[in-house]
Amino acid sequence: MIMKHPIIAIRPTIDGRRRGVRESLEDQTMALAKAVGELISTNLTYADGAPMEVYVHPTTIGRAGEAAECDEALRTMNVAGELTVTSSWNYVTEVMNEDPTIQHAVWGFNGTERPGAVLLAAALAAYAQIGIPAFGIYGKDVQDADNTTIPAEVADQILAFAQAALVVGAMRGKNYLQIGSQCMGIAGSVVNHDFVRDFLGMGVESVDMTELARRIELGIYDHEDFEAAREFIGKLHFGEDRNLPGDVIDAEETARQLDFSTKMWLIARDLLEGNPKLAELGFEEEASGHNAIVGGFQGQRQWTDFYPNGDVMETMLNTSFDWTGPHQPNVFATENDHLNGITMLFNHLLTNRSQMFSDVRTYWSPEAVKHATGVELEGLGAGGFLDLRNSGATTLDATGAHRDADGAPTIKPWYEVTGEDIDAMIEATTFYPSNKPYFRGGGFSTAFFTEGGMPVTMARVNLVKGIGPVLQIAEGWTLAFDRAAMETISERTDPTWPTTFFVPRLTGEGAFTSVYEVMNNWGANHGAIGYGHFGDRLITLASMLRIPVNMHNVEAERVFRPRYWSLMGTAEPESADFRACTTLGPLYR
Repeated sequence: MIMKHPIIAIRPTIDGRRRGVRESLEDQTMALAKAVGELISTNLTYADGAPMEVYVHPTTIGRAGEAAECDEALRTMNVAGELTVTSSWNYVTEVMNEDPTIQHAVWGFNGTERPGAVLLAAALAAYAQIGIPAFGIYGKDVQDADNTTIPAEVADQILAFAQAALVVGAMRGKNYLQIGSQCMGIAGSVVNHDFVRDFLGMGVESVDMTELARRIELGIYDHEDFEAAREFIGKLHFGEDRNLPGDVIDAEETARQLDFSTKMWLIARDLLEGNPKLAELGFEEEASGHNAIVGGFQGQRQWTDFYPNGDVMETMLNTSFDWTGPHQPNVFATENDHLNGITMLFNHLLTNRSQMFSDVRTYWSPEAVKHATGVELEGLGAGGFLDLRNSGATTLDATGAHRDADGAPTIKPWYEVTGEDIDAMIEATTFYPSNKPYFRGGGFSTAFFTEGGMPVTMARVNLVKGIGPVLQIAEGWTLAFDRAAMETISERTDPTWPTTFFVPRLTGEGAFTSVYEVMNNWGANHGAIGYGHFGDRLITLASMLRIPVNMHNVEAERVFRPRYWSLMGTAEPESADFRACTTLGPLYR
């Protein structure tokens, strides 16, 4: 059986003793397994909008032979994780799945009639003993034997496991595509093949930026799509040219650069995904693409000193719509910062939403805001904020122009975006001719202010010599206040760039004692920002990938990792996380 998507397999295990014991448990065990499958398939969705696929093994598993039959069935499927469900004792090592290439979880039903909890403890001990981390799921309250309802806390852990495991499966076998190489000395744009391969199970594909120029020059793109995309681009809002008189471009040059930028957008998408229409034009090799689930563009400076910049390309690739309407966004990093691009990929696959790439540019204290604008920050912004401002490109979804059922700003999964949302995003955005001292070849930068009050999560993978990858997470909210004051602050940097003000949630501990300390402890100049508070899901995913989390503000009760982590110590979870990841090593070593 060949499946497009990775799946979760549900394994119903049972006490193998016949003549009364096993027979009395069959119906309950299968009912629990089917309930778990229904929970996952009705609550989780793939990034392309399709419902999650779940395989529930059709028979209970009580002895080694039955476990082998189930394992053989799973080998024919694209399994990302298996969840073992039981309400009773099992013959642990006979029935457990030991495939180290997939993720494992065990739900031991909390009931007094049969020792499902005892099996859970024994199974987790066995997994730890052989060096395979497994997630333990156990309800807080004792349930009646015939109660197949899934408690809320159990459901949350099942969904956390399934969601993160499917992200691991979605990345496996895909590629990161770098267009160009290192950008302006930024370490994150030196793509680390060992990290991408060993921790993510992905490959790295590379093309020179001249491939864009070649395809533009030779017409290697879908010309019908170009006409439609160019008409779409022409309907966006364009602002005044704020360059000095000698650098201002006329209408003819504006049209030429927009033609060029539109072709860059289409060609970059073809490079990532492939495009069968290119084969019809006689370009069979180019039609196949690079099987890339994420990519990045170097741009500065070798490209941008001569050609129009990549801002339109990067903005539209990351945005949840195109000329056809709602469209699954690509994940595409500015300045080829693969570490930020991969973090954006984590966020996108967990939330199915467009992600924002941004510089973590400035900490604005209340005193500095008062000095610069005369405005006193209050409420959410009373402790200051971080200015997140990319140098010209950010997904239009980051405007916050979507509206939820209550009319509040939000960022929807791409398949829920409406025509009204699209119109609102376009209306909220202005494209300006680029800042010529920065981008000598021209281009058009994306400018907007993100609406305030949206829950967001900022994250970043960093590489540390001697340790490997580490992950930082900061949950918080977007901030908006007096518009004139916001514009004054924008003018201090560049008003033609997209602007988001961010306030992290403070805990009074570690890096989260103040907004300043969050900025002071952030590991790089970039961050990946997504809608919602999903730091807990990132922590679960990081544990599967063996990436320790060195900084986060997620409440302890929301953190869900394999039981293996607690065996590394319970008093200092952050230290235990590092020890567990170091001991286990990369997932694909």
